[in-house]
Amino acid sequence: MSLEELIAQADERGLAVSGLACLDRCAPLLGGDDEALRPLWGSLAEGSADGDWGELLEQTRGKLDAAAGPTCATDEAAVLARGMLAAAPAARSAPALREWADRCSVDALRIHLLLDGAGDTDLAAARREDRAEGLSPLLAAELRRQIAVLELVAAHGAAGLRGALETSTEGRRVLRAAVSRRSRRDA
Repeated sequence: MSLEELIAQADERGLAVSGLACLDRCAPLLGGDDEALRPLWGSLAEGSADGDWGELLEQTRGKLDAAAGPTCATDEAAVLARGMLAAAPAARSAPALREWADRCSVDALRIHLLLDGAGDTDLAAARREDRAEGLSPLLAAELRRQIAVLELVAAHGAAGLRGALETSTEGRRVLRAAVSRRSRRDA
């Protein structure tokens, strides 16, 4: 099933996990530490429809805003990541979460494309057709991670959160290495 189809069929939890996982993988661009989004992950694990999501989201935004470095305001990848955080809905409703998850998916793929320096790639076709061939390695891996997160939550519900978090943690390490490689190259 394609990434677009998985997002279209996901329930509220799946959509929230999808958006949060994309944001989590891109967190190094926001200047925060690896634990910055943990409270939001915890609220999804608790199983309530909304829980403390809105309050935790505001706290997270505050922490990440305080941690943002000067490059966060100008670097295109960081601007995309900051937009993902800003667009997160305060209420966990399916329509708002679907829009956010879709935006996060596209923006996370764009970020990986920028960091890979792979040039023009039809991201819409990659999301629609579930095709990784012809994509740069960093971009193909991000596409696979997004699909894996949605499939884990769809198949296992709340029990799939651990696997989704592990997938995001791996992706965050990969992105951090790509950011480091790019800064060495540009120095």
